[in-house]
Amino acid sequence: MQNQDSTDNNNALIGSADEVVARTHIDSFTTELLAAEHPLIADEPTAVGGNNKGPSPYDLLSAALASCTSMTLKMYAAHKELALRSVTVRVKHAKVHAKDCADCESADGKIDEFHREIILVGQLSDEEQRRLLEIADKCPVHRTLLGEIKIRTELRV
Repeated sequence: MQNQDSTDNNNALIGSADEVVARTHIDSFTTELLAAEHPLIADEPTAVGGNNKGPSPYDLLSAALASCTSMTLKMYAAHKELALRSVTVRVKHAKVHAKDCADCESADGKIDEFHREIILVGQLSDEEQRRLLEIADKCPVHRTLLGEIKIRTELRV
């Protein structure tokens, strides 16, 4: 992720575990990411001018919700010693017109809508399945997306 313009100060930023670093060069949307020391690639589909070398930013956001939900359910099931063998979570993101959303607060413009499908495999009672569905809404990423969010931006040159 480093280029010849990097300074030692930038090296300290890249190795930090509590941040994600993204670098996009001007000639494409292909973006190098470093998240908790794990290299990733993000990109846009070719239909919108990208190289399709990785998931889009919204795909990564959906992946965060899906993986957090799956991990949260695994952790809860293990703690409660439930007979859950596996969890699959599918998430789709869409921009929908607020006027078409019956349960949305906004009436104008578009809103972000995530559709989450959870597939539980294991010998689970109806009550255990219901409880796991409730626990899915307690996943930290889910709660973050529903909570108040502040993004504080600082320009460094």
